[in-house]
Amino acid sequence: MANYLVIAASSAIGQAVVDILTSQGDSVFTTARDNSKIQPNAQLDATDFDAVCEVFKQAGQIDGVVNCAGSLLLRSAHTTSKEQYQAVIDASLTTAFATVRAAGMHMKSGGSVVLISSAAALVGLTNHEAISAAKAGLIGIAQSAASTYANLNLRFNVVAPGMTDTPLTSSLISNALAFNASKSMHALGRIGTPEDIARAIVFLLNPQNNWITGQVLAVDGGLSRIRPKIKI
Repeated sequence: MANYLVIAASSAIGQAVVDILTSQGDSVFTTARDNSKIQPNAQLDATDFDAVCEVFKQAGQIDGVVNCAGSLLLRSAHTTSKEQYQAVIDASLTTAFATVRAAGMHMKSGGSVVLISSAAALVGLTNHEAISAAKAGLIGIAQSAASTYANLNLRFNVVAPGMTDTPLTSSLISNALAFNASKSMHALGRIGTPEDIARAIVFLLNPQNNWITGQVLAVDGGLSRIRPKIKI
């Protein structure tokens, strides 16, 4: 049995990660911004560096941590306000940095840190400027940290999902035109589920996979690497 910390466990992907870990007998310490969706072990504003460090202390000796915090803003750069931009940066990039910082301070016996990026950080997608900036920066943080903390056997990896069926994407999925357009961009012909992403996260968290670090695993149905066959 391993011990894990799941930050933003109330998110759809976070809940799926917790379900898989607990089903295999692992111990999970969960956090959420509020307790409206789950009853977390600790309420946490994951942008607060000191609060994140305190959660690591509360969680005790852990084998791994995943930060599932994030947001979604689909707007062109020229229609994005500074406040909207900053909110996206805080939700994805600042929370990721806070997690990496706390892991470097508290995971002195090594372990696995998994961050959640996006296929939008790997391929140019229309109206994704803010989220692409945040998610690409997150990859940079993880790869630098993988080098910095390798001597502690502390590993940092990234999962980069494609379009996934979560509350964040509900407005797109409920729009038939947008949904079909998005689905057609994925070579495997469907959008992802939270469980698709969670399984990849759990793989990287697993102590048995301890020779993997500094990697970006795209779980995106081919979106970032494959152009679908054109149907005539």
